[in-house]
Amino acid sequence: MTKTIENVSLVLEGGTFRTVYTAGVLDAFMEENLYFPYIVGVSAGAINTVSYVSKQQKRTLNVLTKYRNDPRYMGLRNYWKERSMVGLDFAYNQIPNKHILFDWETYYAYDGEVEFGVTNARTGEVEYKDALTMTKDCLMLRATCAIPFVFPEIIIDEVPYYDGGLANAIPVDRAIEKGYNKHVLILTRPQGYVKKSGRGTKWSIRLLQKKYPKLVETMRTRAARYNERIQEIKELEQAGQVFIFKPDYALKSFENKVEKMQASYNMGYRHAKEKMDALKAFLNEN
Repeated sequence: MTKTIENVSLVLEGGTFRTVYTAGVLDAFMEENLYFPYIVGVSAGAINTVSYVSKQQKRTLNVLTKYRNDPRYMGLRNYWKERSMVGLDFAYNQIPNKHILFDWETYYAYDGEVEFGVTNARTGEVEYKDALTMTKDCLMLRATCAIPFVFPEIIIDEVPYYDGGLANAIPVDRAIEKGYNKHVLILTRPQGYVKKSGRGTKWSIRLLQKKYPKLVETMRTRAARYNERIQEIKELEQAGQVFIFKPDYALKSFENKVEKMQASYNMGYRHAKEKMDALKAFLNEN
């Protein structure tokens, strides 16, 4: 029986393959039939969201560990066909609709609100899409995961989008805007992490400067905004308004060793089990 949770949101950070940790946490939630009235995810956090909403335990883990090193899933040869390191048709169409089947019926029947954050390439601003209206080609999911130059821009209704984490990496503010005053956060960076602009970001900025100047400005300020958000979350935690899951140590964003991905999953699952009583107390507090 699904447990009713009131006035508590679930917020999922992205982080490419770091989010196998998230999969472990969510699978433990599913074992306890814990489902939230509002969920917001960005980037790979959204990938975890869909298998949680469809109530398919271990699906995300199975997809990632089976296909991580399959060149159809990720590899340079995909650029020839799709201008993408990720095989878009294979990852977002063939896997869910042919190989490791996604339960669309359960997904669409979810009793709650689910949103994915995407970054509008023209404005540089975050937009939120109703995830429960996503079509079976997973275009919305492609958009929220579209890291520049790992993916091409993803067009929805004639608007180009990139990774939702560029504009809002941890969208707890969206949950607050929606009227929720308590939040469960699943983060993919360890305690004490401070974000800095990497070489990949600087390279992307140079290449996108002319076409999407507002997106580039968003990318330039991303690290500072991320660090500010972490400080805001600390303040919410001190006020008793958030319950946080995060890994014990730094995880690799593009991890390709299946045994390490399994270890990250196991850590997330263990954290959720160890904290389950405390989590339930948090959920039941007025």
